[in-house]
Amino acid sequence: MAGRRDKTHYLYIAVIAAVLLGIAVGFAAPDAAVELKPLGTGFVNLIKMMISPVIFCTIVLGIGSVRKAAKVGAVGGLALGYFMIMSTVALAIGLLVGNLLEPGSGLHLTEAVKHAGEAQAKAGGAQTTPEFLLGIIPTTLVSAFTGGQVLQTLLVALLCGFALQAMGPAGEPLLRGIGHVQKLVFRILAMIMWAAPVGAFGAIAAVVGATGIDALKSLAVIMIGFYTTCLLFVFVVLGTLLRVCTGLNVFSLLRYLGREFLLILSTSSSESALPRLIAKMEHLGVSKPVVGITVPTGYSFNLDGTAIYLTMSSLFIAEAMGKPLAIGEQISLLLFMIVASKGAAGVTGAGLATLAGGLQSHRPELVDGVGLIVGIDRFMSEARALTNFAGNAVATVLIGTWTKEFDRERAAEVLAGRLEFAETTLVDDGHGTELPTVPGPSPADAKEGVPA
Repeated sequence: MAGRRDKTHYLYIAVIAAVLLGIAVGFAAPDAAVELKPLGTGFVNLIKMMISPVIFCTIVLGIGSVRKAAKVGAVGGLALGYFMIMSTVALAIGLLVGNLLEPGSGLHLTEAVKHAGEAQAKAGGAQTTPEFLLGIIPTTLVSAFTGGQVLQTLLVALLCGFALQAMGPAGEPLLRGIGHVQKLVFRILAMIMWAAPVGAFGAIAAVVGATGIDALKSLAVIMIGFYTTCLLFVFVVLGTLLRVCTGLNVFSLLRYLGREFLLILSTSSSESALPRLIAKMEHLGVSKPVVGITVPTGYSFNLDGTAIYLTMSSLFIAEAMGKPLAIGEQISLLLFMIVASKGAAGVTGAGLATLAGGLQSHRPELVDGVGLIVGIDRFMSEARALTNFAGNAVATVLIGTWTKEFDRERAAEVLAGRLEFAETTLVDDGHGTELPTVPGPSPADAKEGVPA
């Protein structure tokens, strides 16, 4: 075990070194650095390749091993209710800070900026509610795995999980087979992680080379304000909620997820850490059904960082163009954007497209202003991805606590470093990986069967 720990330790040291080297190359040779972008894109695509099978295996195993379908529905309903409340809180905080800072005052539009705004508006065309709902249904049962749509994979996994649950003892061999597939998927993911330093180097070098430091100086107010707001939301709002409801310290939880935050920071996509979040939440002591439902759903509906970003960016653009939004306009526009952003939380740049699409549908005269933040969107994308990720980690622990599916004693051992996460396999064979007997475990067995 010591050798394995040492190897993964060196891997993440290499990621940090790669990020620093990428920044240096971006400043020293910007033109060459921009050409390195495919390295970062390739690594993120490798991670995305594994997301559908990870979600499918986790949800099917979780639901298939639960005795009552109503229990799954209760977890999902509680999670969605929580997501709506927290998104509203994040939106309100963004409105408050944005109105206090008025970060867009004094900036001016150029022709190049106007064209950039027009391009983003075309990319962020508004999606109607029927289109969104119909988009959840895949063309075929298999296409959900090839299309890269999280919600489509979630639907197929739910259907398969409930079907296996209804099959009773006859579904046990299939559940065991899917359990072995899950181990294979996590093993492949652990292998892919060794490419992280290369991906981080290419991604950071490209964005620094393309943006430089000049674009950041004039836009420092909104960047600092946005990062500060995200930090306040995570440590004050989420931290207080976590302490009151579970007794856990948010700093301990975020330290436990430190490698995942580093991965998100280097790729600017929370989706790159989704499979590891599932594995780590199970290892922490949250039951497999709660993790399987809460984490994938949260990636589409629990968009705390995106809510803050859309709020502050809209106010910034309106101020910069000398057309400030009234409070009523702010609320209606931003509620529309939150709905329009569902399903695109983990995609780099999706927030910018959503922002442009929302402005196009509500205040078309403000779309040109989107170009003002194109240069720094990559840096703001990192903050909103980190905030979304932290929000989903806290949500999973809270939902597990409220549904009595969270082992606090195990969590204390894990956060204290006495039960280490298996970095090589992402699955701890010594704790709860054996599937329960169908139709389902007793409450005592369920507690013992928390996966690691």
